Parts: sequence; C-alpha cells; structure tokens
Amino acid sequence: MGQDVLCFFDKKPQALPLYETFEQKVLSEVDGVKVKVQKTQIAFSNRHNFVFVSFLPVRKAKERPEVYIVVTFGLGYCAESPRIDGAVEPYPGRWTHHVLISGTGEIDDELMGWVKEAAAFSNGKR
Repeated sequence: MGQDVLCFFDKKPQALPLYETFEQKVLSEVDGVKVKVQKTQIAFSNRHNFVFVSFLPVRKAKERPEVYIVVTFGLGYCAESPRIDGAVEPYPGRWTHHVLISGTGEIDDELMGWVKEAAAFSNGKR
C-alpha cells in the first residue's frame, strides 16, 4: 500500500480496512488493473477507468454509517438491486452505479460480479 493511499484515508482512517479488502479482491480477480489515487477518489483501470472508491455522499448524512466507502462502477445497463444507492445514465448505454460499503462482508460475490462486468465493459469501449 502506497503513501498516496494512506494520505487519501488520512481524515477517515477507520475506512482503510474496507478499502484494503476491496483493493485486494479487485487485484486478485481482475487482470491487468492499475490503481491511481486522485484527490477525491481512487480509480481502478484496465484500458479505461472501470471502478472507483470514494466518500461520495450517496445517502443523507443521518442514513450513512460512520465508517464507509462508496464503490462506483459503470455498466452497459441499469443493474437492479437494493444495494445500489443510485444509478444514472450519463451517456446512452452507459450507467454509473454507486454502492455504499460499511463492512468487509459486503465486498462479496455480487459486488465483485459487478466489478468484473464493469472491467469487461470498460475494456470493450473504443
């Protein structure tokens, strides 16, 4: 884990274990992933960015847990699940989904299935 990741979690260090679990799963389940730490998010990419980790306020403050990360991914369709806090279609045929994660158990097969789909979808873009 690089110093840039530690700096990203400087104000919310309790969320670092969530990120570490997520990063490890992405790197072990998706080939050729690069990680880039930015000011407001951490981007995972193959040919293009396909999943992001941030602290995006996808729920009202009183509905957000104290410790969380938000996983954002893009798919070619609107995935339906009670776990998805929001989905928008910024471009025709490209849907951006946000999932709030507050425990490592939520980084499960369903979430990783979406992440793998997002990686394949991203890889297929021109």
